[in-house]
Amino acid sequence: MDIAAIGFRAKTGRAIAVIIAGDPPQMIWQDEVSLVDAAYPFEEGPYHPFIEMPWSDALAGVQPIVDAIETRAGVVLRDIIEDARAKKIRIRAVGVVGSPPRNVETIGNRHMRAHAAEGILFRRVLEDAAKQLELRCVAFSHRELVPSPLMKKMGRADVRLAATAAWIALGGAPASAGNTTLTG
Repeated sequence: MDIAAIGFRAKTGRAIAVIIAGDPPQMIWQDEVSLVDAAYPFEEGPYHPFIEMPWSDALAGVQPIVDAIETRAGVVLRDIIEDARAKKIRIRAVGVVGSPPRNVETIGNRHMRAHAAEGILFRRVLEDAAKQLELRCVAFSHRELVPSPLMKKMGRADVRLAATAAWIALGGAPASAGNTTLTG
């Protein structure tokens, strides 16, 4: 069974996902996955309907949507792992690239605060899903992760970032980011 890692480039409502294995790293699979529960569709982002509310009220209002997104992220990760296992690929780790963690309550502009909260949310739900499945997880800010030169031929920037995160999570490259978290 091949040992591999999943890399995600988290975006609002979705993630670019790749599976990397080997040395040098090879991309085994790539897709864009939805992190939106069909019961809670949104046009701009889950926090946007609550922009005009005080932040504490917005957090309470968005919570059912956040819960559904958390559940969806777990289902997505489990499905990817099961599909890989059926192809004799063992997922050992997860790398997630997304918005940097920060205190969104200090952002005065409500629209910018909503975007910041969404970026953090979609990165966090993927990290949490990996933790729940007891997988090693490394997380990076999209502002600080430098794609590995080995990933140049793997497609557009988001794919290269996801692939680099997966490769680092797998242990194939040193972390090249200042804001890295490790769990699992």
